[in-house]
Amino acid sequence: MDIMQGADTAGALNEAAWDGLAARLDDAFPRLDPVGRLKLLARHVPGPLVLTTSFGLEDQALTHLVATAGIDVSIVTLDTGRMFPETYTVWAATEARYGIRIKGFYPRATEIEALVERQGIDGFYASQDARKACCHVRKVAPLRRALAGAQAWLTGLRADQSQHRQVLAFVSFDAGQAMLKASPILDWSRERVADLVKDADIPVNPLHDKGFLSIGCAPCTRAVAPGEHERAGRWWWEQDGQQECGLHLSADGRLVRGRSG
Repeated sequence: MDIMQGADTAGALNEAAWDGLAARLDDAFPRLDPVGRLKLLARHVPGPLVLTTSFGLEDQALTHLVATAGIDVSIVTLDTGRMFPETYTVWAATEARYGIRIKGFYPRATEIEALVERQGIDGFYASQDARKACCHVRKVAPLRRALAGAQAWLTGLRADQSQHRQVLAFVSFDAGQAMLKASPILDWSRERVADLVKDADIPVNPLHDKGFLSIGCAPCTRAVAPGEHERAGRWWWEQDGQQECGLHLSADGRLVRGRSG
């Protein structure tokens, strides 16, 4: 599938060109399966692709698709220092299964020390501002280093994970990161992802079977009760309904919407 209509993607693109490329990819993605989407992205993006994984169900499925299709993608993770032991086990099992190395990015020691000095070891429970400050130090700041030099950022976001994510585009230009952001399984249901993980025998976090549908830092994640949406277990003490750490938010604090959103 040629979506560029003769355009040259070999050189650097300005923001308008990135927006145009994102729009063409976003239009093309619904007609392709996830592997086709990944291959199309790799063919038309003029630079490195990076997949960020937290070793949840969706990220494990994407890692499997990337690794088995032989697509040139660097896989990285943000190790906040507060992850579940089970997450590290899945990390090791994934590397062993696919013969890859997943690069970890960590918070700056001086920033962690200042954060804990300021708010205490579990100060993020005190207020949403305190929680967002913790997420910034442990996730948002390391993300910028993890994506340095990349031209496209791959995520395991799904539209049905929450009401806020239903407006996301398959592909958009992330102005904050100055690169394309693509979600190749955006239109997949959790059940469809789970079927792939089961059928392909992909390493999976055992916490999923204990009701932890969305897994982040241990102090900020609980199991989901019957009838709750799958991100209800993240920062459950906050009541605004937007369970986001900041990784996928624009400068104004909103998720980047699709062009029709």
